[in-house]
Amino acid sequence: MMPVWLRLLIVVAIMFIPCLAQAVDTAPTGKDGAPMLLIPAGPFPMGVPPGDRDGGRDEYPRHEVHLDDYYIDAYEVTNGRYLAFVKATGHRVPQNPKNPTRNLWQGDSISESLSERPVVNVDWSDADTYCKWAGKRLPTEAEWEKAAKGNNDWRFPWGNVEPTNKHLNFNQRWVGEKTLMPVGSYEAGKSPYGLYDMAGNVWEWVNDWYDARYYEKSPLKNPKGPETGTKRVLRGSGWQNETPTVRIFTRVDSDPTVRNESTGFRCARDAK
Repeated sequence: MMPVWLRLLIVVAIMFIPCLAQAVDTAPTGKDGAPMLLIPAGPFPMGVPPGDRDGGRDEYPRHEVHLDDYYIDAYEVTNGRYLAFVKATGHRVPQNPKNPTRNLWQGDSISESLSERPVVNVDWSDADTYCKWAGKRLPTEAEWEKAAKGNNDWRFPWGNVEPTNKHLNFNQRWVGEKTLMPVGSYEAGKSPYGLYDMAGNVWEWVNDWYDARYYEKSPLKNPKGPETGTKRVLRGSGWQNETPTVRIFTRVDSDPTVRNESTGFRCARDAK
């Protein structure tokens, strides 16, 4: 016969397990299996912090934006995950048409050492197609910035401490695949929500068309950028950038058809 103490232990465990299940993060991952983090609904300050005079003209004015909750990838999309997408869909492989010496793929295969490094040499359409295949989408510029800074008026994802090699991959020269660091390498550089590489490693495509004066007329809730344009927005800086441009609020416009060795992406999805 089962001892009384054991029966009591089982009863307590049965009562506890549902509570434990509720505490576990059940964020969706999408078809690519990439971990995602929930960014809770609410306002955050977007743009250059008060008193900071280093911002570009297109980064003003600072304005409060309210976003609904959403999920976003904890890491930049890796070559390994992108390879699975290519094999599943027949999509073109990442290439650098203007500088083939900086291609990292060998046809439709990659080295094992490249698998966990962020994919580069993809244009906006490549990134958009991947995210849709995975059941996600590219983040809006506002979603990207909130995920990087939370509700803080910070210069960097980790705070206002000046960048070091412990925070991010930056200020590098191209030396091949080792120029890029495996995603998630910088614990000290995580954002308040736990995202990695929101500064450095590679620039990231977001969904928005670029408008240098968009902040002057941006909606205060769930802004999605201009309806049309000729350039797309890049955020987050890359391996080659120096301190001034690795700030959270740095905006860069780019031809959406450009493929180069410093640009990648991550995906997002609605929470509802």
